[in-house]
Amino acid sequence: MKQTLSRPMLRKRITLSLGAALAALPLLVHPVAADARAGGGMSMGSRGSRTYSAPPRTATAPYGATPFQQTMTPRSSPSAPYGAATRMPYGAGAAAMMGRPRHPFLSGFAGGLLGAGLFGMVFGHGMFGHGMGGSGILGLLIQLLLVFFVVRWLIRRFAGQGGASSGLPGLSSLTGGNAAPPQPVVGAGTQQLALTAADYQAFQQALINIQTAWSQQNLGALQQMATPEMVNYFNRQLTELASRGARNIVSDVRFENGDLTESWREGGMDFATVAMRYSLIDMTTDTMGHVIDGSSTERQTVTELWTFERSSRGGTWLLSAIQQAAR
Repeated sequence: MKQTLSRPMLRKRITLSLGAALAALPLLVHPVAADARAGGGMSMGSRGSRTYSAPPRTATAPYGATPFQQTMTPRSSPSAPYGAATRMPYGAGAAAMMGRPRHPFLSGFAGGLLGAGLFGMVFGHGMFGHGMGGSGILGLLIQLLLVFFVVRWLIRRFAGQGGASSGLPGLSSLTGGNAAPPQPVVGAGTQQLALTAADYQAFQQALINIQTAWSQQNLGALQQMATPEMVNYFNRQLTELASRGARNIVSDVRFENGDLTESWREGGMDFATVAMRYSLIDMTTDTMGHVIDGSSTERQTVTELWTFERSSRGGTWLLSAIQQAAR
């Protein structure tokens, strides 16, 4: 037997359903991103003159970093596509990967020598024309052996000079035995910067402190740990969350591992970009405290590249950029 609802009851159900739909409308129009931690899972900030250059790849971030989605650093001039400046170490030939750079004279001379010899063979003059007599098999073998020894001598002669003149230490001496991709050539106006154990400790602590201040919506604390540009991004993100009636809560941040991507000095400032893998509890709640995204129990693991800067005269490292690790 079919049950019918009275008109007042039907009106009440419709009103409740409409109210629930209206309450969820802001979240449907402005969905809360799953990555709601500090930075919102975006790439933002500035890396000085290297803002538009991809950081070198490392063991922690083997595919590099994504380009900046938000930055206040203008392009001073048209440049190559993002990452082009650092592709060479990873796409170089076998000679470069083995620490034997090609010598321009060696490439040109040996190539011309073999090319001329092969040309002579094709047209029946032997490797070197009529000088040695190329009509017999024995003469051909002697010529081939001669070319082999000449080319081997040239390789040892010029490749050895190229390696000695570079003046760059081996990878093992830079990384303590852990092989890592070679660093890019230092650009004009910059110089390499040596970091200490205290610097690395400061980076790890900054990661935890910034995420804590973000969760507490403490802009005053963030101003002490990040550049004005990054604080501006954080403020806009927190304001956007509040306009949706949402709040992001980050807790139990644990640094897992990381490594230095590059460090340099320019314009009286020190810069360091570090790849860091960390885990955390990341959840977003509504005004009533109900979890609307993320989880209050399941941990998330994140890999990001954080860039810090400070005055070359010393002082506190300030976060100047966050980039997501490319996949």
